[in-house]
Amino acid sequence: MNILVSGGAGYVGSHAARWLARAGHDVWIYDNLSQGHRGAAPPDRLIVAELEDRETLVRTMTEKRIDAVMHFAANALVGESVENPSKYYNNNIGGSIALLDAMRSAGVWRIVFSSTTATYGEPEQVPITEQEPQKPINPYGFTKLVIERALEDYARAYGFGYAALRYFNAAGASPDGDLGEDHTPESHLIPLVLQVALGQREAISIFGEDWPTPDGTCIRDYVHVDDLADAHLKALELLRPGEGLKLNLGTGRGYSVREVIDACRRASGHAIPAKSAPRRPGDPAELIADSSLAKQVLGWTPKYTDIDAIVETAWRWHKSHPRGYNDA
Repeated sequence: MNILVSGGAGYVGSHAARWLARAGHDVWIYDNLSQGHRGAAPPDRLIVAELEDRETLVRTMTEKRIDAVMHFAANALVGESVENPSKYYNNNIGGSIALLDAMRSAGVWRIVFSSTTATYGEPEQVPITEQEPQKPINPYGFTKLVIERALEDYARAYGFGYAALRYFNAAGASPDGDLGEDHTPESHLIPLVLQVALGQREAISIFGEDWPTPDGTCIRDYVHVDDLADAHLKALELLRPGEGLKLNLGTGRGYSVREVIDACRRASGHAIPAKSAPRRPGDPAELIADSSLAKQVLGWTPKYTDIDAIVETAWRWHKSHPRGYNDA
């Protein structure tokens, strides 16, 4: 198929675009580069434009004969969404609706949507299944939930076929070492810890050491970015007009902050000092996915389930790209 990947120069989007191309699809990347990087996208496949630029978006989908869209373009910092909700309502909701309406104009009805575990808020039960009530506690999670609901309505009214993939903590980098994680500011644990190993930070902060977990630190489910890309590819092949899929993507195995730091120490060979910091409001003690439905529906099984294997790919990227894509 001919696939348009919005946000395809970003972290997860760039890995998904590569998987699509390797699977034989004709891939076009649509990105405004506000968070994405030119170095993460093939230059002859990159279209630099805004989702709100309806003329360019419709023309692109029409001229490239686009069959389906993978939608990754979004702002994704929880703290920033609380401090500046206007940005998130405008970009994550406004941009997504603009994309959906442009798809209608161009006659494109298939879409795979990058959603998030943040739509669940503070879960009542762990591991988290798709039946868990969605009660987001920040604007970021709410904006993603709004688009999930919009997809339901667009499927019912206009015949869209969609998949909303709610993934947990995206982590790691391409095993090739040429695609990886480069955010400004950085908010994800693994790259922050590896920045200490690179001498870019003095120490890593552990936000709370008195959580009700075995070692007192928060536990999260880390899913490798290539495994996420694989799930998106598999979901694409199952899209049907007027029907939708809503699936969790995780490994079903949680690792604590201390376990992640120790894995980074092993991978990098550096001591990586850590310091205690107060708990952050709204941080759940434990977030682990129940992805059995994704495995059943998609036939998807994560390849990377061990934190050391995930961190090793991340370290390979950060060691060779200490300034991210600026090193290119």
